[in-house]
Amino acid sequence: MSAIFAFVAGTLSFFSPCIFPLIPVYVAHLTGTKVAENKIQARKQEIVLRSLAFIGGFSIIFVLMGATASAIGQMLIQYRGLMEKLAGLFIIVFGLQMAGVLSFRLLMKEKRWDTSVNKTKGWLSSVFVGMAFAAGWTPCVGLTLSSILLLASSTETLYSGMALLLLYSLGLGVPFLFISLVMTKSLQIIKNVNRWLPVLAKVNGWLLVVLGGLLYTGQMTKISALLSSYSIFSF
Repeated sequence: MSAIFAFVAGTLSFFSPCIFPLIPVYVAHLTGTKVAENKIQARKQEIVLRSLAFIGGFSIIFVLMGATASAIGQMLIQYRGLMEKLAGLFIIVFGLQMAGVLSFRLLMKEKRWDTSVNKTKGWLSSVFVGMAFAAGWTPCVGLTLSSILLLASSTETLYSGMALLLLYSLGLGVPFLFISLVMTKSLQIIKNVNRWLPVLAKVNGWLLVVLGGLLYTGQMTKISALLSSYSIFSF
């Protein structure tokens, strides 16, 4: 159950107002090309290589974050019940913030990745750019990522927490790679999806509310135990 939430949350993070409209900028920066004739002027092979390196970069940081959150959770194992309730409450607040029900200024602070720097010079540079991207917080992505980290802190093992953040990274990375390739044909998909971003942000918010509610009430454990009887859901 946690795995499903982590992957879906990563995908919805990609379609957040903080990230999706800037995808052409990210891809142009990574490949050192420009947008012309309503498409990205870059070879598909280069986009695939640079995008995979970029995805690998932010995945490394996210997984390390998951390991840290899970390790802290292991240290406080005797307070697991209390931790789950607190994590559930925080996730509910984050979800209501994203859904527009709440509006706390503290949760609206952000850092933006500086896209004005020159082209990355190789695939290794793209990895470092991905790591820098992961270290930058934005309101909508930060709330979702924080929620998955809270979920990771309540997992039973260190590897489970790391796996959750790996799935979150995949949820964020797979559509990034797909959309990057599509943009070599046309940027129309960006324009088409942009109109749905506010709706997707609300969906993400209410998804977090459901996640927080399940965690707070203990239903997450029960549902996960039920699904774990099927090997496809087992870590």
